[in-house]
Amino acid sequence: MPHARSSHRITFAVLTIAVASFALLQSLVVPVLAELQTAFRTDQSTITWVLTAYLLSASICTPLLGRLGDVLGKKRILVVTLAALSIGSLLAALSQNIAWLILARIVQGAGGGVLPLSFGIIRDEFPREKVNGALSVIASLAAVGFGIGIVVAGPIVDLLNYHWLFWLPMFATAAAGLGGVFLVPESPVRTPGRIPVIPAVLLSSWLVTLLLGLSQGNSWGWTSGRVLGLLAATLVLCVAWVKVESHATVPLIDMRMMRRRGVWTTNVVAGFVGFGMFASFGFLPQFLQTPPAAGYGFGATIAESGWLLLPSAVASFLMGFATARLVRALGTRIVIASGSLFSAAAFASIALWHDATWQLYAATTLQGIGSGLVFSSLAGVVIASVPAEQTGVASGMNANIRTIGGSIGSAVMAGVVTARVGPGGVPVESGYAIGFAILAAGMLVAAAAAAVLPDLHDQPTHDALEDADNAGLGLVAGGPALTEQHAPGAR
Repeated sequence: MPHARSSHRITFAVLTIAVASFALLQSLVVPVLAELQTAFRTDQSTITWVLTAYLLSASICTPLLGRLGDVLGKKRILVVTLAALSIGSLLAALSQNIAWLILARIVQGAGGGVLPLSFGIIRDEFPREKVNGALSVIASLAAVGFGIGIVVAGPIVDLLNYHWLFWLPMFATAAAGLGGVFLVPESPVRTPGRIPVIPAVLLSSWLVTLLLGLSQGNSWGWTSGRVLGLLAATLVLCVAWVKVESHATVPLIDMRMMRRRGVWTTNVVAGFVGFGMFASFGFLPQFLQTPPAAGYGFGATIAESGWLLLPSAVASFLMGFATARLVRALGTRIVIASGSLFSAAAFASIALWHDATWQLYAATTLQGIGSGLVFSSLAGVVIASVPAEQTGVASGMNANIRTIGGSIGSAVMAGVVTARVGPGGVPVESGYAIGFAILAAGMLVAAAAAAVLPDLHDQPTHDALEDADNAGLGLVAGGPALTEQHAPGAR
């Protein structure tokens, strides 16, 4: 059987293209929103839906497609996901009005399923000694893509036009989809049963109300009836979802799984790291583009401000190649906690010292090292914490919580930065300083959560995981960590 299946290297190449394309689409439009607003003759409130619609769609589709992959086959759903991503990019490239573009971004949001499906395929198909390294690189690509998208958006628009922000990812995802059809083997691990419809509807509902309320808080007012109503509805729907999932014969997301120590701790870390990373990437270009007449800023162009994030993206990606060795040597707890502290130091540095570009370059490089250590390690902990048949939904939920954390961070940052404005409507410098100080505090919370992670030194086998569960050991909340004494092959 092994010789009849594709090489794991070929599978890895396909997954790399798929994840990189999805990651780029997250942020390619961020630096050019002003240009899109002019091109489509719309207002700022409407153009923000280009991001909001994508965020909502990805948040809903990520866990659902992960679950579908567990039930119907990860390769099959991966190909469907890449097809949706290609179609969404085609629609966006051909868009003639703002409504068309927003619809296209909703379709693109289905690409969120690429991450949990890729993690699941790696766990099912790769040699055990290669799993952690592959997970680290794929997770790093997902984190790096947001920064790379902001960096390359300016040159793409300058050399071509904004339509090519969608044409280029379309070609890449279409190629990855064909590679998935012919080169990626179907994973043998399945979770039999039907898709739980009611839990899926409730999950989608509370995610929509939460992200809609957060994304529109600054426009509608945080104390407005609409925002408070959406947040109240989120609480009610979330409680209902948890109750339904807890009693469902075949749940969408197993609440017992979510209580595992390796799952809830990584979810907390992912949420706060997303909180910091997405907010910082979204507002650093604005800081640089501010005219010096405001008393700060550098009057940078879109392309010039994008270059500021290149060191972060490169550092984060390179750390993905080293993280597996660091985890084997030091354990996940130390690696992830250190990465969180590096990011906290970087944000605190920006809050205190931002008078010269070299200070910002140094801070973003440190932040890239920190986020690289965290994101390239989290996937391994999540996957080591659940049975193989729950890989897709667990990793999907972790990626989803990172997205939700990012939306919260962006909303908080926007509220703080725009709370006070100077002449010409430009935010005052103190708003940015306070905002980055808040991001630093969020990363300290992530470090605290990392301190209670299971201290895995290697990827345990599925049998070892089941033994730990049956014995009440290891990764269940409240139990001892699955360390070297429980994990075969750990050092």
